[in-house]
Amino acid sequence: MPIRTASAQWQGNLTEGAGTIKTGKGGLQGAYSFKSRFEEGEGTNPEELIGAAHAGCYSMAFAKALSDAGHPPTSVDTTAKVHLDKTDAGMTVTRIDLVTEAVVPGVDAGDFAKIAEDAKANCPISRLLSPGAEISLDARLTS
Repeated sequence: MPIRTASAQWQGNLTEGAGTIKTGKGGLQGAYSFKSRFEEGEGTNPEELIGAAHAGCYSMAFAKALSDAGHPPTSVDTTAKVHLDKTDAGMTVTRIDLVTEAVVPGVDAGDFAKIAEDAKANCPISRLLSPGAEISLDARLTS
């Protein structure tokens, strides 16, 4: 399997400095700063990138699990809400709330819910993050 890379460049001190985060192949690039991370400033931040990675991984894992169960989805749309909180150990990602909506012809609600939870448990990014952060899932079957 390929090894994926990303990089970050930072100039200046913590509160007045700024930097750029980018993926290895250049698909994503964004400016970040103290304000974009800890306040409501313009730009991105590491937690948003974790959220994007988690939402993307979960959507793919869920689509595969649905297809493997004989219910190929028309679409899967996932949002990840990453909670960065101050703890005794310092700033910590404590929780990620996955909210997914999927159009899946012919699946019943019970099977949909089970497959959604199984996908959360088997998504590689969920497996990476779950020892340190609580991961919740709100899966909605839409038409």
